[in-house]
Amino acid sequence: MKRESLKLYVVTDRSWLNGESLRDQVEKALRGGASFVQLREKNLDRERFLAEAVELRSLCRQYQVPFVVNDNVEIARLCDADGVHIGQEDMALSEARKMLGAGKIIGVTCKTVEEALKAQADGADYIGSGAMFQSTAKPGAKPITVEQLREICAAVSIPVVAIGGITRENVTRLRDTGIAGVAVVSAVFQQKDIEQAARALFETVTQLF
Repeated sequence: MKRESLKLYVVTDRSWLNGESLRDQVEKALRGGASFVQLREKNLDRERFLAEAVELRSLCRQYQVPFVVNDNVEIARLCDADGVHIGQEDMALSEARKMLGAGKIIGVTCKTVEEALKAQADGADYIGSGAMFQSTAKPGAKPITVEQLREICAAVSIPVVAIGGITRENVTRLRDTGIAGVAVVSAVFQQKDIEQAARALFETVTQLF
């Protein structure tokens, strides 16, 4: 996994499908410059989740963009995703690595330097840190400060992605923190023109990081 692939990391959310398929929305984001895709599903049954994962994995390969599954290591393995993203309460990284193998990407959510150092020591490929700002995707997530983000980036050698309520307007506050990129949900998928929203955010992020 190249560090630059994390520049504009999009996380799916079916809350805003409005009659479209998730595949169509993700393709719009990819056309706009999304460089990494995470499939996040909390309520689909296993069969539909797997079918959707297979479809998005195929789409992302067409665009040569890494594709990971949030939380569900089994689905990531079955669909042959590029990897998985896990939180502090999910499966242990060591177990996820056993299931997926050495060649797959594993990202870990970390809110502190201690969590980030442990993730790196355990073999994480990248870290997701946040929430940076109030988030519509995770309204109960406790924000971390920009200084805390900077400390996490300084403590580890693997790439760090900032997540949580990030928009084109507030992303400039993350300049000079050391992050590789930003992970977004509503800033792309809640917008009327998903492709243009992704393109505008990608251009802004490219200038900053």
